[in-house]
Amino acid sequence: MLKITSRTAGNFLWLLCLLSSLVLAGGGSGHAQALRLPEMPLHDPYIVAHAPTKTYYLYTSNVTQLTGDKKKGIMVYTSKDLLHWQKPTVVFTVPQDSWANPEEGPWAPEVHAYRGKFYLFTTLHNKNKVIAAPPDVWRINQMRSTVVAVSNSPEGPFTLLKKDSPLLPAHFMTLDGTLYVDPEGQPWMVYAHEWLQKIDGTFEAVPLTDDLAKAAGDPQHLFKASDAPWLNAAIQPSDFQLHYVTDGCQLFRTKDQHLLMLWSSYEKGVYVQTVARSTTGTLQGPWEQLDPLVKHDSGHGMLFRTFEGQLMLVLHRPFRNARGKLYEVVDRGDHLEVVRERVDLDGEPEELYEKRGEK
Repeated sequence: MLKITSRTAGNFLWLLCLLSSLVLAGGGSGHAQALRLPEMPLHDPYIVAHAPTKTYYLYTSNVTQLTGDKKKGIMVYTSKDLLHWQKPTVVFTVPQDSWANPEEGPWAPEVHAYRGKFYLFTTLHNKNKVIAAPPDVWRINQMRSTVVAVSNSPEGPFTLLKKDSPLLPAHFMTLDGTLYVDPEGQPWMVYAHEWLQKIDGTFEAVPLTDDLAKAAGDPQHLFKASDAPWLNAAIQPSDFQLHYVTDGCQLFRTKDQHLLMLWSSYEKGVYVQTVARSTTGTLQGPWEQLDPLVKHDSGHGMLFRTFEGQLMLVLHRPFRNARGKLYEVVDRGDHLEVVRERVDLDGEPEELYEKRGEK
């Protein structure tokens, strides 16, 4: 992702209006105090459908004006129906004693249920620790890596498993790590290797120990961004004015056992939600690129199922001042099809509109 702009959500006036509405609603109860997706600042959304409590948890970077917590971290909204969301609370803050800078906010939180616990994957940074600088590289490289934290509950608090150094190689500039457990039970972190370092961004995978605390082998290359034909891959990325972005990966096994990877990039400067498919059904691939799922400045999506069994895609749109959008998805066996956009009409019952063209 071209993450060179601030991750703070919304401008000051918008947040002021939102906070005013929350204060006015404070005297009510139930849905009177709830937020809806068009009102909720969020970037890189990730939803966990927690069956034991019939609660949806939506994780994103902390917005101090909403939580009242000034520390850099991750917050979570909760909902019972995907329509009404409660005011967020902080579930993770960047530790003061880790390799990361506690003044730099985390990106791309994901929470995975694994072996009876909940594991938070999120990307931390430290601009004060320079990996490489021009003229040795085309752009300055600063420490950035996905970390893993653990909790007994999806509500946190999450505790970092490894503080002294990144789990991935410290000289790698990486982001947006996700958990994948292969059919043999081996856990992997799949992550994006930054275009800022690679120019042509890649996706890579590293095996993890069973407790997810350490790497259990060397990183493996999966594919590069320019493999997508719609990214105009004929142009050589050796031209330093050109770059290819890899961002926001998630693995999904279809009903016919095809292995897909959701990921995002840019097409002609516009954010795109796309998907790749492993031709062997294994993480090692090779991977073929399918047509994008959603265009029009939309991306960093992830899949989940509702408590009624409907497969859903949540993503953020637009890239700046981002809000969440929900789509109904159909598993076609060898590919995914976005069939409806779920529209939340303020003050009215939820309605489903047929997707028309590239909405």
